[in-house]
Amino acid sequence: TALDAIRRSGQLHVSSGCLVAALYCAPLTPEPAGLRPHNLGAYLLQTKPHTRTLTVQVTPARPASAKGIDYLRLGRIHLRTYLQHRSFLTEPEDTRLRHTAEQQIRRTAPFLDLLLANAAGTRTPPAAFLDQLAAAVPSLPFLGYLYFEVLSEYLMLHSTSPETRKCAAAGEMNNRLYKRLAFSAVTGMDKLFDLSRFHPDHTRLCELIARIEPHLVSNVAVYTRDRLVHLFAAIALAPHQDVTAYSFREGRFDELTLTAPSLLGQSVFREMRILDRYPQLYLAFEQAKALPAWNYWNSLGIATPFNGFLPKGEIGVNPAYPDAEIKVWLAESCGRGLLHPTEPLDVTFVPRLADLGMTAMRRDATGKAAGHPAPAGAPAQ
Repeated sequence: TALDAIRRSGQLHVSSGCLVAALYCAPLTPEPAGLRPHNLGAYLLQTKPHTRTLTVQVTPARPASAKGIDYLRLGRIHLRTYLQHRSFLTEPEDTRLRHTAEQQIRRTAPFLDLLLANAAGTRTPPAAFLDQLAAAVPSLPFLGYLYFEVLSEYLMLHSTSPETRKCAAAGEMNNRLYKRLAFSAVTGMDKLFDLSRFHPDHTRLCELIARIEPHLVSNVAVYTRDRLVHLFAAIALAPHQDVTAYSFREGRFDELTLTAPSLLGQSVFREMRILDRYPQLYLAFEQAKALPAWNYWNSLGIATPFNGFLPKGEIGVNPAYPDAEIKVWLAESCGRGLLHPTEPLDVTFVPRLADLGMTAMRRDATGKAAGHPAPAGAPAQ
């Protein structure tokens, strides 16, 4: 969307998001007739007609192990960045941020304790578990992200549709499955992809899964319960905490920084994004997260990190990597859906986040990033 600015500056910047500080891309496979996009890339080409497409060829000087970054596990980085840079906030902003994050966790403490109990061996009936999860998401939005990612994993791993088999034959997971789930679950999700609004209860979830692949309905509730409680226990608490001996009921902000830093950081991050001054604060906080991410990738020789722990096709270009040859072209797609580089661009990757207004991050009409409650009266599902 900012091709003219890229041409003028001769620079490519990156934006924040699930990859933190890499240029968000999808893989391409060379074929005799052109470059075949991964099914995620094909989906983006079909649904983003207002954008121009770039192809990027990255040739590292030496091989490196595959490494990624899982945005569900970035809570401690979010918290550390807030604590180190809270002087950028006004006193009322800081007070509101701390109070809201603390209250979100305390309000949902009974359910959070239930998650820990299930992680330790308790088995809440699956339907009741999903109903309680759905009720808790509006009070603690991060649970909506966790819920959706578990279901995305379930669909991609267990689908047997012809479409999925075709993706599998190409060595790919089927990304359209979770897109369909999100868009059918939440009105307007195709305009503002905001997982804080994703909270179908058991009955609604079964209806949604049945539309996608009916045979997957029978096990979805059990899988979601068992997988989500494991992920929550691994993500939310500090490593030294014992899930059998911890309770969220009396958690205060300063205590939570020590006992549940990741969960607290996720809550702080999602509240910060809806501050009125977030567009002005964006670079101050997000660039601070980018620097350690670039350092981490560079220290391991990672030029193209991926997102998550499943290879679903979200891959990025590390703009700070010092030892790779990178070539960029403008590209066009043909009737067969293949990409064809048409014009080399004389640009250089720069380790800097783009200004928020130049990014394609999902924002509402006011410019605020996704992650805030639906307006009063809007459909919840």
